Amino acid sequence: MILNVAAYHFAPVADPDALADRIRAQAEALDLRGTVLVAPEGVNLFLAGTDDGVHAVLALVRDEPGFEALQAKFSHSDDVPFARLKVKRKNEIIAFRRDGAVPLDERAPAVSPPDLARWIEQGHDDTGRRLVLLDTRNREEVGHGTFAGALTLPIDNFVDLPEALAPHRESLADATVVSFCTGGIRCEKAALWLRADGMDNLLQLDGGILGYFEQVGGLGYEGGCFVFDERVALDPGLKPVAAPHADA
Repeated sequence: MILNVAAYHFAPVADPDALADRIRAQAEALDLRGTVLVAPEGVNLFLAGTDDGVHAVLALVRDEPGFEALQAKFSHSDDVPFARLKVKRKNEIIAFRRDGAVPLDERAPAVSPPDLARWIEQGHDDTGRRLVLLDTRNREEVGHGTFAGALTLPIDNFVDLPEALAPHRESLADATVVSFCTGGIRCEKAALWLRADGMDNLLQLDGGILGYFEQVGGLGYEGGCFVFDERVALDPGLKPVAAPHADA
């Protein structure tokens, strides 16, 4: 059985090239495959291989100053869902290209998966405000599944989200808006920037869809969650599902 891990963490990286080289050497030695992005703002990784190999690379990253709290999401598959190992040095671990969107000193307020599940069942947050779920992923990902009734945007790239959301912001002013994505990384950036831009009713789903599946299951969710490997999408049990034939 293959162990798959998705993990990211925002923290200053003094020498991204050197860290990328260390991760690459360790992952190659342990015959891991997947994608690792290293930038001055942090690390984002998707890896698959043996349990010992995956945990060894996570331990290497957690040994870096500022990365002790790196959180990981795990799933299993019969085969390695990546063709090869890619370790890249980037300017951002998720491209957003906006100042004030790097959560190094602070992060936007978050709601836990169990609390969101309760809000979904109630139809409102704990103060009685109506609930709106905001999908920050692109249209291809949304085509595989999303939360029932979520606000989805016709975007192909994450950098286009602020402009696509702009026409909806006035109608969302009286709601508690919970943004979500696959594992939480896009919400970390988008929620911080949008709140600074005046959208102070916006929260992020801690751990994203995969964290929700892991802690809650599929309550309120329809379909699967697109993942960036050969499994295509995972169901609420974190098992691969067949790709739908969607026009989205």
